[in-house]
Amino acid sequence: MQILGCKLDPIDADAATAAIFGFVREKAGAQIVTLGTEMVVYAQNDRRFRDVVNACALSLCDTVGLLTVARKRGATLTQRVTGVELIEHLCARAAAEGASVYLFGAAEGVAAEAAAALQARYPGLRVAGTRSGFFRPDESAAIADAIRASGADLLFVGLGSPRQEFWLAEHLKTAGAGAGIGVGGSFDVIAGRVERAPEAWRKLNLEWLYRLVKEPKRWRRQLALPRFVWLIASERRAENSKGSVS
Repeated sequence: MQILGCKLDPIDADAATAAIFGFVREKAGAQIVTLGTEMVVYAQNDRRFRDVVNACALSLCDTVGLLTVARKRGATLTQRVTGVELIEHLCARAAAEGASVYLFGAAEGVAAEAAAALQARYPGLRVAGTRSGFFRPDESAAIADAIRASGADLLFVGLGSPRQEFWLAEHLKTAGAGAGIGVGGSFDVIAGRVERAPEAWRKLNLEWLYRLVKEPKRWRRQLALPRFVWLIASERRAENSKGSVS
């Protein structure tokens, strides 16, 4: 489906994992985006970013706002597919099937810590390599070459949006991984650097509120939600007006 001009595939983490491993087996070089309301709002004023999202092999529902709209439009999806949860699903499958992963992003040492945590959680998981998210633009080609040389099957990129989506769109084919996924700040959570909301908060779809309480400086980012609601309402009014005219 399309939400405010952005592609959304309303499938759960299990279905997404199965599809992504299909890309890995095909060595497809498929880009996957974990789409959030903030990203959809950003895409309204950045055509290039919107085109990248819509060109992705999969666009997964990462936030409550998108989940709510998708369900109102007929999707049977019951839960978000967050970057953290997708990494967990994919690494469990990778450990079972012998696929390798590469973690690229976050502050110095965080990707390595996240990789170690994932290997402890999923014995046998092969980590092809890790790298921090601090680099000069002219280093991107060399980074992509290093990822290709590592033989990674799955590439997790945690550079924040839209930077990670643009990087993958430009460099994933060179990097050689069967699938590349933008995962935002997931490495910090997996490494234990950032506390995730307790399960009870997540079940109530209040993880955003928990993070805002813990990190008040995020309040500017949360302004995307009322903007998103206003855009959805405006779109609906426009559709109703067209219907009345016809």
